[in-house]
Amino acid sequence: MSDVYILGTDMIKFGRFPERSVPQIAAEAANLALDDAGVTIQDIQAMWSGNLYQAPAMVGQRVLQEIGQTGIPVVNCANACATGATAFRDAWLSVKAGVYDLVLAVGVEQMGKGLLGGGGGGKGIPKEGLLGSGLMPAVFAEAGMEHTRKYGTSFEQFAKVSVKNHHHSTLNPKAMYQIETPLEQVMNSEMIAYPNTKLMCSVNVDGSAAAVLASEKKAKELGMGRAVRVKASVLTSDPWQERDLVMPDVNTCTRLAAKAAYDMAGVNTCTRLAAKAAYDMAGVGPDDIDLVELHDCFATAEILHYENLGLCADGEAGRLIDEGETALGGRVPVNVSGGLLSKGHPLGATGIANIYEVSTHLRGEAGKRQVEGAQHGLTHVIGLGSACAIHVLEKVA
Repeated sequence: MSDVYILGTDMIKFGRFPERSVPQIAAEAANLALDDAGVTIQDIQAMWSGNLYQAPAMVGQRVLQEIGQTGIPVVNCANACATGATAFRDAWLSVKAGVYDLVLAVGVEQMGKGLLGGGGGGKGIPKEGLLGSGLMPAVFAEAGMEHTRKYGTSFEQFAKVSVKNHHHSTLNPKAMYQIETPLEQVMNSEMIAYPNTKLMCSVNVDGSAAAVLASEKKAKELGMGRAVRVKASVLTSDPWQERDLVMPDVNTCTRLAAKAAYDMAGVNTCTRLAAKAAYDMAGVGPDDIDLVELHDCFATAEILHYENLGLCADGEAGRLIDEGETALGGRVPVNVSGGLLSKGHPLGATGIANIYEVSTHLRGEAGKRQVEGAQHGLTHVIGLGSACAIHVLEKVA
C-alpha cells in the first residue's frame, strides 16, 4: 500500500460570516488548498466533506456547485467534533487502498452562539447518576474536578492553559481572537462551570479548512518539495466498560486512539498494530512528537489530554503547564495555533484545521509561531458520543 501525502492544505481565517452560506465558506478553503497543492478541481478524483449542523443537506455536492461540478463521488461525513478528522481519514483510506491517487477533504461549520450539548440524547432526566447537566461546559467541568480529586490539579493550573493558548493565538493571523489574557483576567472572568470560566471555553466560530491528499506516485509526479507524510490515521469509539454511563467519559476513546496511533506510526515500543503494513515502524515514542494540536474544547480538557496522549505520566499534567513544557519553545508545544480556546472551534472544520496547523510547522512555514526543527506532529480531536481521531504527520526529508 502506498504512503499518503498531504500536497496542499489551508484554512480561512476563523470568524463569523452570517452573510455567507456554508458551501461558500467551505469553497474558500477548498480553493486555497487546491492552489496550495498546485492542482485544480478537475484533477481531483473524489471528495469528502465534513459538516455537522447541515449533515442531511448534501454540503459536499453544494461545495462543488461553487468550485466546479466534475461528476466525482462525494461523501458527506458527520461525527460530532471529530467530523473534519473523519472526512480526512476516509479520504486517506481511499488513497491508502489504491482506489484514488488524488482526493480532497473539506471541513466546514457555521456556528451560532451559546452552549453546546444537551440535545439529541433522549428526553427527560436520567433516573440516577447525573451530575450537573449534559451541556459540554458541565461535562468537562466534571472531568476537570475528577482530575483535581485524583491529582490535586488547581484552578490556577487549568487557567494557565487559557493564558498559554491565547498568547499563542497572537502569533496566528488566522485565529478568531489574537488577544493576550493574563492569568488574573482568565480566573476572574465569568464562571461558566467550575473550574472553567468564560475565557477557558472554546469559541463558537464559522470556519473551514481543507486538504489535498495524494498517493506516493502522484506526489512524486506533482512534486514532493512541500509534501507531508500521513504516518498514522486512527479513529476509535469508546469500548464498553463497567461504569456509570450517565455522564460521558472524555478519556477512554482518546487513550485508545493514542495507543493505536503511536503503534501504527511505529512510535511506541509496544506495538499493537504491527500488521498495518502501510506503516514503517519508526521506533520513536511520544517524546519524539515535536508539536501537538489537541482538542482543548475547555481548559480542563487540555490538561486531561496531556496524559491521555502520553505527553506525561498520569498526574503530571499540572507540572507540565506550570513549567511551560507545552508552550512555544517548551519540550512539546501544544496548540500553538491558539487552539479551540482562541483560534476557535467550528465543529466540522476543526479536525482538518489541526492538520493544516501541524503541516505548516513541518513545512517550516509557520512564521512567528514556528516550532523549530519539527519532524513529527500529532493532531487529536474527540467527539463525545463517542469518537476520537488522531493523526501523526511526518516531515518529508
